[in-house]
Amino acid sequence: MRKTDGSGRYDVVVVGAGAAGLACANDLGAAGLRVCLLEADEAVGGRMRTDRVAGFTVDRGFQVFNTSYPQVKRRIELKALRLRPFTHGVLVHTRDGLRRFTDPLRQRKESSDLLPGRLASGRDLLALGALSARDSLAPASVLRRGPDGTTLTALADAGVSARLVETFFRPFLSGVFLEDELETSARFFHLVWRSMLRGTLCLPAEGIGAVPAQLASRLPANALRTGSPVTAVTGDGVVVAGGSQVQARAVVIATGQRVAAELLPGLRVPEGRTVTTLYHATAVPPLKEPVLVVDSRRRFLNTCVLTAVQPHFSTDGRALVSTSVLGAAGPAETAAVLPALGEVYRTDTADWERVHSVTVPDALPAMPGPVPLSRSTRFAPGRYVCGDHRATGSLQGALASGARAAREVLQDLQEPAGYS
Repeated sequence: MRKTDGSGRYDVVVVGAGAAGLACANDLGAAGLRVCLLEADEAVGGRMRTDRVAGFTVDRGFQVFNTSYPQVKRRIELKALRLRPFTHGVLVHTRDGLRRFTDPLRQRKESSDLLPGRLASGRDLLALGALSARDSLAPASVLRRGPDGTTLTALADAGVSARLVETFFRPFLSGVFLEDELETSARFFHLVWRSMLRGTLCLPAEGIGAVPAQLASRLPANALRTGSPVTAVTGDGVVVAGGSQVQARAVVIATGQRVAAELLPGLRVPEGRTVTTLYHATAVPPLKEPVLVVDSRRRFLNTCVLTAVQPHFSTDGRALVSTSVLGAAGPAETAAVLPALGEVYRTDTADWERVHSVTVPDALPAMPGPVPLSRSTRFAPGRYVCGDHRATGSLQGALASGARAAREVLQDLQEPAGYS
């Protein structure tokens, strides 16, 4: 396949160097095309970025890295990330204190809280066991083709009681889906539950930004241009801020959904979920275990002592505690976090120092069921759009959508076809 048409145009320009754009550009470059990847920011990653703040490594919002994703297995050299795992399972703060919800097959000695009558009834435990066995053993393709509705109806259909939903599933999944009505697609819930049962949740030593940085390191030479916001898509390519043009036979928009809709008028995109994460420093860690903690009263989404997972996140030995709340939290919501953390961790938080906070608009696309789990990236002849908002709200979804965009571009440049 030719790389240019003799005029100096690129074969493809990809707009946005988040996970989807990086996957797409890498695949197109590997196929021999001349690719230009334009990123508005000064570094790659999109929502997967890491900063250094007050001596701490701080991700832009609470992040976890799931080793079970197929696209991760295909693209990422895990050893290079120096991953450290979270404890399997979570701690749930209830009126009786912290209770451990875990996979008894992985942590048999730590599963006493799953004895009937503690976190759940005997009937709930049977229903949960059947649900988990099905989701972990069934091929992902079977789960994707299953009936769709909401997560709430999926749990009810599985025989999970309203009590266990309120004690565990709603507090926990609110932090996963960034919504507390459990309206997210049932099929997506089953895939997420499967990934958690089969994989390990980890953090890279250098923060989540190490993942897109690794993808960027494999790009063709001179393909990436940072600090290059695109202002318009034209018939010949795109216009970059300042008025310069980048010509290409095909354009792939791999930005977040709002920017994508601005660049491609008429594109329908889902609503976004917003989350705020607060970071506190303390001399003494309130918990030494690398485990996620959720609150049955839902005063926050989740909390974690990040330095218990990755000691590299601190340069002076202080502990770093991450706590996320739903939406763009204002002063009242953030002020209520420390007293809640004091109760949950059973410690005095008066001397905790708030070192950082970040609100991430559109951190995840809304996925109320029923919803398609994957869509074509074709928008118009020579114009494509990819990202987690075209697939599932996850790193797997973003990478898979980028890979699909590359496949469809390659197919259309070789054999021009219709668009849907």
